[in-house]
Amino acid sequence: MNVLKNYAFTLLLLCGILIGGVCGIVFGEEASVVKPVGDIFLNMMFVLIVPLVFFSVSSSVCNMKQSNMVGRVIGNIIFAFLLMAVVAAVVAYLFTLLYNPLGDVDRSQVMRELPQQPVRLLTSAEIFVNTFTVSDFQLLFTKSNLLPLIIFSVFFGLATAFSGEKAKPVADLLNAATNVIIKMMGIIMMAAPIGLGCYFADTVGKLGGQILSGYMHVFILYLLLTVFSFVVLNSLYVFLAGGKKGFIAFWKNMATPSLMAIATSSSAACIPVNIEASKRMGVPANIAETVIPLGTNIHKDGSVMAGIIKVIFLFSIFGHELTGSSNVFMIIGVALLVGAVMGAIPSGGMTGELLICSVFGFSPQLAGTLMIISTIVDIPATLLNSTGNVVSAVLVTRLTEGKDWIHKHLISDKT
Repeated sequence: MNVLKNYAFTLLLLCGILIGGVCGIVFGEEASVVKPVGDIFLNMMFVLIVPLVFFSVSSSVCNMKQSNMVGRVIGNIIFAFLLMAVVAAVVAYLFTLLYNPLGDVDRSQVMRELPQQPVRLLTSAEIFVNTFTVSDFQLLFTKSNLLPLIIFSVFFGLATAFSGEKAKPVADLLNAATNVIIKMMGIIMMAAPIGLGCYFADTVGKLGGQILSGYMHVFILYLLLTVFSFVVLNSLYVFLAGGKKGFIAFWKNMATPSLMAIATSSSAACIPVNIEASKRMGVPANIAETVIPLGTNIHKDGSVMAGIIKVIFLFSIFGHELTGSSNVFMIIGVALLVGAVMGAIPSGGMTGELLICSVFGFSPQLAGTLMIISTIVDIPATLLNSTGNVVSAVLVTRLTEGKDWIHKHLISDKT
């Protein structure tokens, strides 16, 4: 009975998603009739994302600064993000060498799918500015500008900590508001089985036809990458970070974050459940509430892997060398940039695809073709992007607090 009670919500969520997926397959695009129900649920979640990010990041940075942890934690975050992204890129590249489904792609079919209007390339200066800043204060408070909001929140938390006793009411407000927002998220999540089931029904109904339109092999390759990364790489990371106990705690608490990522295809929507799951694994609150919102924007292993496939796609079409030493480093480097940086640009649209075309000298019109790949791998990519942030939180905890972190923080009755 205790097991059933502990996993009741996860089972309900799984049932809702499965029923939605079946309805999407059976009814196809007609399943969109239930989309408004899913949209209502997601909108209720999304309106809390901005206050959650602001209060949680600000309070976490403030608390870490007061305990002299912030510098060490930020350094460990950067190291963990970069390590996981490089491993993801290398693994994806090796997989494409073993199974390149694009070698005999029909060029005429590709050209028919090109957009008719040319797309304007962004300059490097525009990319840099749009990634990290907004032009007006009010633009910070939208989920389309989460990275600038996170940067603002970090400075706000540091300023609060540096202000000492004079800012104690502000520090208390940040901590209290974080708890309130997380509680609100919990209340809204009670409707998740119905809301996500409806949303997933519409997604599957629309996605099915696109998957069968000539890119099936790309989808199969990406699924193989997803299974390997999600099961093998994640297991390796958490075992190295927390040993057998950390491994068990991780997989006991990954069902809800994984299902949430699959159903919503939104890393932002997964922030609250990822934070809660991380805490249950023994990750301290200040680390979880900093790593996960930040990782949602700049740590995207799934997008890095998709970037590798997009570059290989174009190289295969035009007969470019895949294994030359200079090309290997360029392919991996551009994929890292696309996955780790371009995804953070507000309203980026085809920005990542345009970057690929620009760096390798392809026509910007090919960005439309690459967008098809983005569409068909969106769900598994979100799974890797979102759950990878939980893994990052575990690694950062290990790097910050040493090998005994799991014994200090893990509460057995919560795992």
